[in-house]
Amino acid sequence: MNAPQRTPPTNKPLDPDHLDPIVGIDLGTTNSLVAFCDDQGPRILHAPGDSPLVPSIVHYAANPDDPAALIITVGAANATGLPATTVSSVKRLMGRSITEARTLLRTDTIIEGPRGTVRLHLPIHGPDSPGIDRSPEEVSADILRVLKDRASAVLGKPVTRAVVTVPAYFDDAQRQATRTAGRLAGLDVVRIVPEPTAAALAYGLSRPNGPSTVAVYDLGGGTFDISILRLTEGSAGERSFYQVLSTCGDTALGGDDIDHALVGLFRAEIDAAVPIEPELLRTLVLAAVNAKHRLSEHAEASVKIDLGPGTYERRITRSEFASLIAPLVDSTLRACEQALRDAERGLGEARVGCVVLVGGSTRIPLVRARVAAFFGVEPYTAINPDEAVALGAAVQASIVSGRNTSALLLDVIPLSLGVETVGGAVAKLIFRNSTVPTRAKEMFSTSADGQTSIRLTVYQGEREMAADCRKLGEFHLRGIPPMPAGIPQLEVTFAVDVNGVLQVSAYERRSGKRAELQVIPNHGLTNEEVETIEQDSLKHAREDMTRHRVVDLITNSKLDLKWIGERLNKHGPSLEPAYRTDLERRMTSLAAIVAFAEANWQSVDANAFHAEKETLDRASIRLQEVSIAASLADQ
Repeated sequence: MNAPQRTPPTNKPLDPDHLDPIVGIDLGTTNSLVAFCDDQGPRILHAPGDSPLVPSIVHYAANPDDPAALIITVGAANATGLPATTVSSVKRLMGRSITEARTLLRTDTIIEGPRGTVRLHLPIHGPDSPGIDRSPEEVSADILRVLKDRASAVLGKPVTRAVVTVPAYFDDAQRQATRTAGRLAGLDVVRIVPEPTAAALAYGLSRPNGPSTVAVYDLGGGTFDISILRLTEGSAGERSFYQVLSTCGDTALGGDDIDHALVGLFRAEIDAAVPIEPELLRTLVLAAVNAKHRLSEHAEASVKIDLGPGTYERRITRSEFASLIAPLVDSTLRACEQALRDAERGLGEARVGCVVLVGGSTRIPLVRARVAAFFGVEPYTAINPDEAVALGAAVQASIVSGRNTSALLLDVIPLSLGVETVGGAVAKLIFRNSTVPTRAKEMFSTSADGQTSIRLTVYQGEREMAADCRKLGEFHLRGIPPMPAGIPQLEVTFAVDVNGVLQVSAYERRSGKRAELQVIPNHGLTNEEVETIEQDSLKHAREDMTRHRVVDLITNSKLDLKWIGERLNKHGPSLEPAYRTDLERRMTSLAAIVAFAEANWQSVDANAFHAEKETLDRASIRLQEVSIAASLADQ
């Protein structure tokens, strides 16, 4: 079964009154929040005296009264002394494979589930009991359930619908995992919104009037995102526009990595004879978190850890801490450079006029100083970095519900989408940073005579060849009547909805056959894959374009040689001998170039190849006229 051949060029708002309220939820790596927006504006929902933040920590224990039931405690920061039955930073595991998960969180708690998915093993019934296994989606659902109940209690009515935020660089699998968690928690996730985009919505409530370009730098507990947006204030009676120009980031970089850098420092200095058991590791992490928080406000921090046989003590200065985490901050700034390059066309001569800081890790002085130096503007800090995403999600919820008609959010997809064509090239239908929702259509055809089915393989990435991109899924369009190669007319449509979910459909016009696929990959992109995709797309851009061009020339030349050869055999006797000899010579020359190109594409002069093909095409016009005349005579 062959891949297709590329054919040459020839949400209604919901009623806010009769349904339950839609809340905005920031499902964070370290902390989570729920907010609601009404006519008075957005606000974080929590009972008087409670913290607005719910720690994204879930502790599981056996129920002594009912051994078949669990006691689940969310936000149980005091349960961190029980690491075997306490789960934190579960957001990093959403939509991941077991291989990816083990590189992100090195713990015996992570085990392999069906189809290479991730499960968390919790030995809650004692050492001789097998314990329970829980998926990251189920753990996240436990957190969402607490937020849902909190919102219902504060608003005085049941809450069953929510806008949930995700890192901008979450791919289809990770977004789908977030939707699944919402469903398990009894929530209809009506919209998925990237976190920096939500923060921009919150910023837009307090900014001065007039158009502006904003960079949202979001360094949270487990992820980093940078988005460049244009905010345009609507005049009287008109909407304000929040248009995302570009986005970039790292789904495995955040405050957790800063904590681990400190833990690595501690472990390197602790006596090698002291075993690092899970309980001690948890203690080291807590000491790192406390030191990080203190160094955000003071010039130094003291660390004192009981090791059992002794005590580990040291002082950490802010400058020492800055040197330790500088490589992590440098990594975020490289993503900022990429985002600015991607937004260059939309920015024009404009400069980034404001930088909004989001996420608790942006409180670190080194982060603020480096970001200010990079963008040349002092960061905007009037919004609480812990609450900005949730407040923005609530604003988007009010837009979705129809309560708020004064703003419109235009988001983008992070990576290009396309299908594999003959020769292993990728025909991109939707390019990275395209505004969603979006649709794209392109015509393809078959590459072999009598082909009755076409395999469509969907890829995500920036390289020109399928082998260098990430496969998302494939499906087959069957039942096509056998026809000569190039005759079927296959219309392929890509549609990406406002949540970033891709729907692919194919329609063969001559036979009326249809097929479609909602593309949801099994697992998410790793940090290394995302970084490699971006770097390779730049490093190999010229090489990739040349290879893609050569592959297309090979495919189209083969079709030309086949068509000309068939008609030359049929109508050759009626042609002038000199013309026929010249045509055969040109076919032999092009066939030799095709054979060489298939074996040595790097050494092919694509321009000369194209010129040879064009020469044969022009020379065959006389043969085409003879063929048409013969067909008309037969009629």
